[in-house]
Amino acid sequence: MINQLGNEIKFEIFYLSLHKYITENLSVMAKKNSGKENIKQQITPNKILNFLKSDTLRFSGGLLLVLFSVYLLLAFTSYFFTGAADQSIIDGATEELGLTNNKIRNYAGSRGAQLASYLINDCFGLASFLIPAFLTVCGLKLMKVRNFRIWKWFIGCSLLLIWFSLFLGFAFNNLYADSFFYWGGRHGHNVSSWLVSQIGSPGMWLLLFAAAIGFLIYVSSKTIIWIRDLLQLKFMKKKEEEEEEDTIGEEKKELNPEPEEQQPDPFEDDSFEVPLKEKPDLITPAKPEADPDMEITIAKEEEQGEDNNIPNEPQFQIEANEDESYQGPELEPYNPKLDLENYRFPTMDLLKRYDNNELTVDMEEQKANKDRIISTLRSFGIEINTIKATVGPTVTLYEITPEQGVRISKIRGLEDDIALSLSALGIRIIAPIPGKGTIGIEVPNSNPKIVAMQSIIGSKKFQESNYDLPIALGKTITNEVFMVDLCKMPHVLVAGATGQGKSVGLNAIITSLLYKKHPAELKFVLVDPKKVEFSIYSAIENHFLAKLPDGEEAIITDVTKVVQTLNSLCVEMDSRYDLLKKAHVRNVKEYNEKFINRRLNPEKGHRFMPYIVVIIDEFGDLIMTAGKEVELPIARIAQLARAVGIHMIIATQRPTTNIITGTIKANFPARVAFRVSAMMDSRTILDRPGANQLIGRGDMLFLQGADPVRVQCAFVDTPEVEDIARYISRQQSYPTAFYLPEYINPDAAGDVVDVDMTRLDPLFEEAARLIVVHQQGSTSLIQRKFSIGYNRAGRIMDQLEKAGVVGPSEGSKARQVMCLDENDLEMRLNSL
Repeated sequence: MINQLGNEIKFEIFYLSLHKYITENLSVMAKKNSGKENIKQQITPNKILNFLKSDTLRFSGGLLLVLFSVYLLLAFTSYFFTGAADQSIIDGATEELGLTNNKIRNYAGSRGAQLASYLINDCFGLASFLIPAFLTVCGLKLMKVRNFRIWKWFIGCSLLLIWFSLFLGFAFNNLYADSFFYWGGRHGHNVSSWLVSQIGSPGMWLLLFAAAIGFLIYVSSKTIIWIRDLLQLKFMKKKEEEEEEDTIGEEKKELNPEPEEQQPDPFEDDSFEVPLKEKPDLITPAKPEADPDMEITIAKEEEQGEDNNIPNEPQFQIEANEDESYQGPELEPYNPKLDLENYRFPTMDLLKRYDNNELTVDMEEQKANKDRIISTLRSFGIEINTIKATVGPTVTLYEITPEQGVRISKIRGLEDDIALSLSALGIRIIAPIPGKGTIGIEVPNSNPKIVAMQSIIGSKKFQESNYDLPIALGKTITNEVFMVDLCKMPHVLVAGATGQGKSVGLNAIITSLLYKKHPAELKFVLVDPKKVEFSIYSAIENHFLAKLPDGEEAIITDVTKVVQTLNSLCVEMDSRYDLLKKAHVRNVKEYNEKFINRRLNPEKGHRFMPYIVVIIDEFGDLIMTAGKEVELPIARIAQLARAVGIHMIIATQRPTTNIITGTIKANFPARVAFRVSAMMDSRTILDRPGANQLIGRGDMLFLQGADPVRVQCAFVDTPEVEDIARYISRQQSYPTAFYLPEYINPDAAGDVVDVDMTRLDPLFEEAARLIVVHQQGSTSLIQRKFSIGYNRAGRIMDQLEKAGVVGPSEGSKARQVMCLDENDLEMRLNSL
């Protein structure tokens, strides 16, 4: 009984379960059927149109069109090389084309060969290449890559297809016998042959020409204007007008000769250009009696029979300024390189080539680093959408795009964790990368490459650069040559720990300038407290170096000489500003252009100004020993000297706040930071961290503006620099180094000097005449003109002061000249 009861209970449970299962399935099937009916009811023509207009379908269709056009281009191109061999197979039985071994040589297969043969040979010839071009335009339009006007492209391509087919069929009709295809296709051949039979060959050329003009008018309405100008011979009239203007200009020069040379007046302004705002009477027409110079000019033009109203013309505004019309005795421009016209720039074979120079990509390393970055970020709950690697010489940049909602600060805080997972020396996170919607993770390469100076100097970018002072620093992460113009920087602060590439960077700067500038255009002032860094450049002293007149060595190592040199540079800066003021120009480039064109009078102190680059190797040592005596002239030069062509580069291995003060940072906008040990040092140099995360050995950050650029500094070894200096030193040079102006300490200006006037220097009288003519009491002027030493020139200046030719010393300023002219000088000399 118990067993039977248990069986009945089991049967009931099975029955209930089966009933429930069938009921549920029937309800689900009913819902599905009702859903299908609803879907059928919801499908409407509008929804079909919306589906056809969907972005996915349009993009897919556009992509297929682009791919098909590429396939056509491949088939057309291959047809010219394989069409002759495939022609017999294509013209034969079509069943053979479907076989695997059809012996078709066309790269696009049998169907591509058929398409090419049909469109090129049977239809439009070479003009058929317009078909894949139009299909590409349609595809890009559907993909929304470019916004083309499809109808205009369709009409334009159709007209060009027909025109080129007719042109090729007519112009190359004689080539059909030697070719396996028609250059204009059968369409071009047949239609052009019929047209020639109707209107002849000349008529055919005229028809093609008219069709081409009509097409150009359709493309651009400016074609009509161009044709009108061509038919009116405007280009001939323009040429005649230019010739007339040249003739009038020459006549004006003949009618307005230069004024006679007069004795220079020391009280006269020796400027050569006076701004019109200072001479308002020259802008408005004036009466002849208002200006005697204009009166003379009028008289000469009246003799030529000109109209008496000519004084009202504006060209007479130039005649009122004597210096404005100054022109040197020679017609050709002044050549500052003439003294060393045979100078040759260093050659490329002086620089080394390194085997470990070519950039290679280790795909296994890149993939492993990508996977580790993704897994590390994922372990902290950060998912990324994309990751892209850019391989540089020593560092690889991984650009990641995090998912929406991820905080940048969260990724920035994982810097140490990512470095740990990658087993890297140090990584740098850029969050975000400026100008991009990505985050950058810079990871050092396991096998870094050497950026040779030879690859930088020999690059097209450096060779074709038109910078005034080009500096090639190295290569960026994208393996591009990184160059800057020192004139635009205009001063540079270089800092980094010992042994991180600072000295190599300075040598790279000097080397790049030596490869680009002539000795007449550039001078260096090298300060080397360590006495060993710049000694290799002593060989080019007479070519490129500048020094004090009484300096024994051009490489400055003594701290007291550094102070004198910096103050001398301040004197040079003030002197250059005075010359710029007299020449009415704003910078040294404009001044030199004016001087080269002989619009500045050398007799009034004007001269060609070379750029002066001051490089201080260990600035920290100077600050510790000289303090404010060094900092103040450096700050003054940095503030003012840009316009006069004096630029400073200071380097230090101790980037602390007591070395790199606020005054120095404010006046050195360009910074180069090599690796430092502490974040605080990086903030001192760059005002931000980053330099403490570099890997050393020339890895650096360059900052000029908002965001720093990571650069691998070019490597130039000491033997390379020695070879370059030796190559330059073997060439013709100047007699001496470039002498900076003398600087006299104002505290010692009142000392009385005992001068023996009974033993005058043999050059005394010549020096006196030189001073009076130039109206400039400068010892350096005597030293340069007579090629004598500083001590002798100083004694001559003391004798001139005793004789009353010049006044006492006024510190950094030039002495006042007491003689007005040479007659006054002769009277003073006779009274001795």
